[in-house]
Order: sequence, then structure tokens, then C-alpha cells
Amino acid sequence: MIPDIAKMILDVRDLRIEFPTRRAKLVAVDGISFSVAPGEVLGVVGESGAGKSVTGLALIGLLEPPGRIAGGEVRLEGKRIDDLPPEGLRRIRGRRIGMVFQDPLTSLNPLYTVGRQIEETILTHLGMGREAARRRALALLAEVGIPAPQGRFHHYPHQFSGGMRQRVVIALALAAEPALVIADEPTTALDVSIQAQIIALLKRLAAERGAAVMLITHDMGVIAETAHRVAVMYAGRIVEIGPVREVIHSPQHPYTAGLMGSIPKISISSKAKLVQIDGSMPRLNAIPPGCAFNPRCPKRFARCTVERPALMAAGTSEAACWLHEPA
Repeated sequence: MIPDIAKMILDVRDLRIEFPTRRAKLVAVDGISFSVAPGEVLGVVGESGAGKSVTGLALIGLLEPPGRIAGGEVRLEGKRIDDLPPEGLRRIRGRRIGMVFQDPLTSLNPLYTVGRQIEETILTHLGMGREAARRRALALLAEVGIPAPQGRFHHYPHQFSGGMRQRVVIALALAAEPALVIADEPTTALDVSIQAQIIALLKRLAAERGAAVMLITHDMGVIAETAHRVAVMYAGRIVEIGPVREVIHSPQHPYTAGLMGSIPKISISSKAKLVQIDGSMPRLNAIPPGCAFNPRCPKRFARCTVERPALMAAGTSEAACWLHEPA
């Protein structure tokens, strides 16, 4: 059972992210709300362009201009952080929020050894002496599964394989004991066996350290293996959110049902066809009125084309679909 809002590590309410242009204001994320509890892994899933990564970047204050948070609130451990000045966010980033990006090479400085990079992060945020920081850095490398950490401490990022670099990035994200870790597509560039190891590492991080983990991905297999709850995004909105098992086995939104139906199953008959969602996600400057999914939805009716549904109870989940409006 998920704790109440007051006990959440991360609480996001009505978050709106805009990209102003000369012609129009493009809304990349339109009024989403979610929260993550201590020790919980929340999966955020959706197609490319759904707004997943932009949400993660907004939470840590790394939106590229002209992108900006145009509305809503972001609270970390009960304290609002979306209105902090850049310097205030910089102190939180790395200290209370750790970030794991898709490509570890973009997160690591090629000019410094991995040990020095972890050590400097610890010195910056925890105020330890250099010897204590080095011991902690070595312990972190061992914790994330880097073999022979004493020797690897002095190696540069290019001397590690892709999977090992991702482990180093996770160690870097954990260096200052953050309350929240945001992992953006952490397994995309890795082969299947390494993916499984990184998934196990993230699960152990949440379970043993009590950190909240926000896992952003387009891979439902990763979500099924890792997350406790899942939020499904479409065109900048959350269309369904609930316990991962229920969302996967009993999807309540037509888009989620389409996603689940498009995943091959080992037991499926060779004659059976995978479900196909006709059309494509709308561009930011052409999002239709009403439910954004309505042009592709096999269950749409008149109200779907004119009125946007909010999240409403749908079994043990919540779905933004008029099919679940209370009678």
C-alpha cells in the first residue's frame, strides 16, 4: 500500500512545461500529477515525444531554454523546489536528487578518472575529508558491482564497457545519499544480460537504501521487472497510473491496452497478430481538443472529441478516459 502524500519523497502537482516559440506556445507537459514514496520505484512509460524525459529534466532544473515550468508545484520531502533560484537547485541536484542518464558517456568527464569524479561529488555535497571521501567512493564502486574497485578507481571512462560505465554513473548518482534517483532510459544502450543487472541494481537501491526511484523508459519489460507502480504518458499527459501488475494485465485506458497488445508473448499462437495502434502521436502544435488520443482510439465517442477527461478511478488504477466516468 502506498503511503499518504505527506510521507512522499517526491510530489508533483499539475506540472505544466512550455516551450515558447515565435508562432505559439508549445505545451510539452500538460498538468500532470504523481508522487513517489520512499523505497518505491515509479515507472514512467510512453512513446518518444510523450514528455517523459522533459519531466525528469524539469524536476532537476535542467530544462534547456526556452523550455520552462509554466505552472504547478514540485515538492521534494515536503519542500517546494520548482521556484528555487538556479543556485538553490544546484545544491539539491546531486545532494538530494541523483540523476542517471541514458548515455553514461555524457554524464562522465573523459578527462578525469571515475574515482576522482565520485570523490569530488562526495567532497562537494557531504563535506568529508579527502581520505573519507575516497573510502566512500571505493565502497560505492564495490556496491554497484565494479570488480577490483581499488584498481578501477584510477581508470578513465573510456576504459570501461557500456554496462560498467552505467554502473559508475549509478555510483555517482548515489554518492551523496540522495532521497530521489531519476533514471532516464538507463538500460536502452545495453545488451539484455547487462540490462538485467542494472534493473536488479535499481531495485536493490530502492529496497535497501529507502530511496525513491523514478524510472523513465519506453520498455514495458523493464517496467514489469522493476517498478511498483507505473504512469503511462501520452502527448504530455498521464493517461493511466496504477500498480504495475494491474496496468500490465488489466489496462484501463485504450492507449495502455494498445501498448500491452503490441508486446509479443512467448505463448502466443503463430497465427495470432499483434495489436496495432493506428496513426501516430500528435505534434505539440497539433494536439486535438478533448482527449489527445481520440483520433487513434477504437472506443471514442462524441464527448472524447470535445472534452478532456481527468484521471478517474478505474479498478485499482486511475485512467483519464470517459469510459470510467461514474454513473
